Amino acid sequence: MAPERPRVLILGGGFGGLAAAKALKGAAVDVTLVDRTNHHLFQPLLYQVATAGLAAPSIAAPIRHILRGQRNVTVLMGEVVDIDLAARSVTLAEGGVLGFDHLVVATGATHSYFGRDDWATHAPGLKTLADAQGIRARLLEAFEHAERSTDAAERSALLRFVVIGGGPTGVEMAGTLAEIARHTLQGEFRGIDPATAEILLLEGGARILAAYPEALSASAKRQLESLGVRVRLGAKVVGIDAEGVDVEREGVRERLPTRNVVWGAGVKASPLGALLAKAAGIDPDRAGRVPVTSDLSLVGHPEVQVIGDLAALSIDGQAVPGIAPAAKQMGQHAARNVIVRLRGRATTPFRYRDYGSMATIGRHRAIGVIGGMRFTGLLAWWLWLFAHIVFLIGYRNRLVVLMDWASQYWTMQRHARVFSPRDEAP
Repeated sequence: MAPERPRVLILGGGFGGLAAAKALKGAAVDVTLVDRTNHHLFQPLLYQVATAGLAAPSIAAPIRHILRGQRNVTVLMGEVVDIDLAARSVTLAEGGVLGFDHLVVATGATHSYFGRDDWATHAPGLKTLADAQGIRARLLEAFEHAERSTDAAERSALLRFVVIGGGPTGVEMAGTLAEIARHTLQGEFRGIDPATAEILLLEGGARILAAYPEALSASAKRQLESLGVRVRLGAKVVGIDAEGVDVEREGVRERLPTRNVVWGAGVKASPLGALLAKAAGIDPDRAGRVPVTSDLSLVGHPEVQVIGDLAALSIDGQAVPGIAPAAKQMGQHAARNVIVRLRGRATTPFRYRDYGSMATIGRHRAIGVIGGMRFTGLLAWWLWLFAHIVFLIGYRNRLVVLMDWASQYWTMQRHARVFSPRDEAP
């Protein structure tokens, strides 16, 4: 009878989890990958689904299909509700217990409303396909309701779009909404002029895209304003309800009547982080991330590794950013750690390689930092397009996205604008 092979359990099919599974191809281990959904999602383009630029299948692919050729991997759709480190097992909400010899936790992040979770109903965030489809339905429905409305105040509130948070998601959403109102919907309505829609981006800090050099942040602000977006810095959101947003700025409180709010102001680790930290007897950080050692493992539990947005790790005083390239590198490193441990060798510290970062603002508008070089405007936009096409999963997705973007470029139209009121997330 052949001896049982080591069991590697990977929780999460995002960038980190998928990278770990792929890196174990050919290894003498049995891998089980568990995810709450059946698909891998290319989150950097999720806002394009929310703004009707791309259809959902264009930026997602079934995990089973991606790993179909990897015979040592089993894919399960399920949600983990408990982790027992002593027994080396996890419990699924659907029933059943999965054992492991090595555990890689890569369940990512979710929205953070800074203690005001009641705002989520009126200000949805953008992390899943369901989020994107719900936001798209809300935004497009606002124009439909405005077309029917005969009340000037109500129409004004329906045509005011407030995006909260000046990070990449907020900037991308605000710029795209401005393009939809100014170009995509032109000539399609009789009772309203979509170009009169007001797009506001609220940022509580001193500048948008604060992770970038100050000059690039200033450039991004100018590029947004050239699209017609009103950028308000130092604007602290103190209230959100079904009728509008309350903002405090320089000690002055202002009410912004609106029916359309998109949240992009904060993220926190997935709830599984708290479960894991409790099981390990450690405290998560303020964002719910789990502290890890230099090789990505838990203190006292070398068989458990935490990667991606769920991991709290600093290298040379700099926190590893919660972005896709970092998650992929962590996943590959975690897989190497499993292999070297099985060979009885010591693991090595994780080293993050920063290949640069980019943020798009709108047509011919973007900023980027690559290899220490700074880019802005048209060149940065072309580089952003190229990078996102290259890193998409699957040949079909790359081809479809390329064709859709080419069509949008020449026609200024977004053809994924079909929706039903049922699409709106509760």
